[in-house]
Amino acid sequence: MGEFVTLEVKDGVGTVRLDRPPVNALNAQVTAELAELAKEATERDDVRAVILYGGEKTFAGGADIKEMATRTYPEIAKFGANLTGTLAAIANIPKPVVAAITGYALGGGLELALTADWRVAGDNVKVGQPEIQLGVIPGAGGTQRLARLIGPSKTKDIVYTGRFVKAEEALQLGIVDQVVAPDDVYAAAHKWASQFANGPAVALRAAKAAIDGGLDMDLPNALKLESHLFAALWATQDQQNGMKSFIENGPGKATFEGK
Repeated sequence: MGEFVTLEVKDGVGTVRLDRPPVNALNAQVTAELAELAKEATERDDVRAVILYGGEKTFAGGADIKEMATRTYPEIAKFGANLTGTLAAIANIPKPVVAAITGYALGGGLELALTADWRVAGDNVKVGQPEIQLGVIPGAGGTQRLARLIGPSKTKDIVYTGRFVKAEEALQLGIVDQVVAPDDVYAAAHKWASQFANGPAVALRAAKAAIDGGLDMDLPNALKLESHLFAALWATQDQQNGMKSFIENGPGKATFEGK
């Protein structure tokens, strides 16, 4: 466990918790600790789904600007590459990942939330990519993951203006997937994650690989990827259990072993 980032696992759900007051700013140490826990969450068989959480007040207010402002070009290039690599490792966790967003998810904080498969936000939340107001641009996915999620024109509006987007607009744009009362954010995220705790882990991994990998390919090659991943699941115990249960008991009653 790190100083600022921890992983708590219970009943198949792993909660990656940021705790660097006051706003969970992403500095070099937080980035390194996130990378370690992304690796741990990927490798642990008892983690079947993951929640990204910054606590009750703030998800993540962005990068540590005081730390960044004094860096030289070689130093910021290294930091940017490390942050990009860390967020890629989180995005590539081969399990369902949900971001539980409270307070603010700004700059690097929104880029962290964008690595998740699903985003739950409190109705008082504000998100955004305000880097332009500092004379720079998003550097760890804000121009790329956001554009793939909501399209280039809406992303340009958010990035060019640096404005804060309130929860309801974020929901309408598709930046977040569910809006709930502030006190219910973690519970709603846990409800989403927990449905996969006893699910077919190998099939879920294949589904994520097909969707995310296919988006980076042309359609013919994406369909080939999907077909290969589909056929490979016939080598799993979960496929045998799932189809046998369907034939004998009907849909939705299978017990999966995650292998």
